[in-house]
Amino acid sequence: MLMATTLMDILDNYNTEKKCRRLFERIKWYNGIACTRCGSLNLSRHTVRKIYECMDCWYYFSVTAGTALHRSNLPLRKWVLATYLMCESKKGMSALQVQRMLDVAPKTAWYLNHRIRFAMSQLPPPKLNGIVEVDETWVGGRNRGRYENPFENKTLVVGIVERRGDVIVQVVRKRDRRTLHRFVLSHIDPNVKAIFTDQHHGYRGLPRHEAVNHSQYEWARGEVHTNTIEGVWALLKRSIMGAYHHVSPKYLDLYIEELAWKYNNRHRDKFLLALRELLRDGNYISYEELTENYK
Repeated sequence: MLMATTLMDILDNYNTEKKCRRLFERIKWYNGIACTRCGSLNLSRHTVRKIYECMDCWYYFSVTAGTALHRSNLPLRKWVLATYLMCESKKGMSALQVQRMLDVAPKTAWYLNHRIRFAMSQLPPPKLNGIVEVDETWVGGRNRGRYENPFENKTLVVGIVERRGDVIVQVVRKRDRRTLHRFVLSHIDPNVKAIFTDQHHGYRGLPRHEAVNHSQYEWARGEVHTNTIEGVWALLKRSIMGAYHHVSPKYLDLYIEELAWKYNNRHRDKFLLALRELLRDGNYISYEELTENYK
């Protein structure tokens, strides 16, 4: 469907609103344009207003209505460019970068980035199987003194990854046994082969569980290690330090969901998949919801 694989392809092939709208229509309605209310194919197209009218239920709709692009005044070609840049940037794209590259206001760039992240986060997580690794990490904050609490102003994130598979990450308040068990058991297949963690007591009692003792400088024991999930944490922290510099705890879940989405689709066409999520009905979040009522 998409012939664009480079930034130059995007600039050449989707440089007008008409081309971008046709692209969105092919992605959203790959089986043919149908009424979003009743499913009828008996439609009338209003070329000036860029909307469709269903001749059976008289419902008006457009390719962006109800999607992440709902009520957006931003040109569609800037949506296309922002999505491509975010997908192809391994460490992520800050609002400041988007502001400069797309020539938009700071508020617009911030809202645009978070709308894309929100759409990426709406797919239900997969059930992980085979060998999985679990670990937690602290994100944010800064240790200003030797004797200060090292976890002050930091946010706790827990992650579980299937080797050569997907990762699931989540912000949590505590790393006690109840929290960690609930997280792990809700995201694994009952027939999981093995669960590998460090020696933290919160993981004790998990099924088919083995641990490496980092406090005793044991990093691996045969195939028992947590190197994969620790690699995910390294990528997350490089993103924060290299691209964003600072991430608000309020929106940290959106940033880690973006990381997980990119990781899970690392062998797929991320640009096409991201556009599909943007155009999925129900993936819209208003500015008020994002700023005033989020979490």
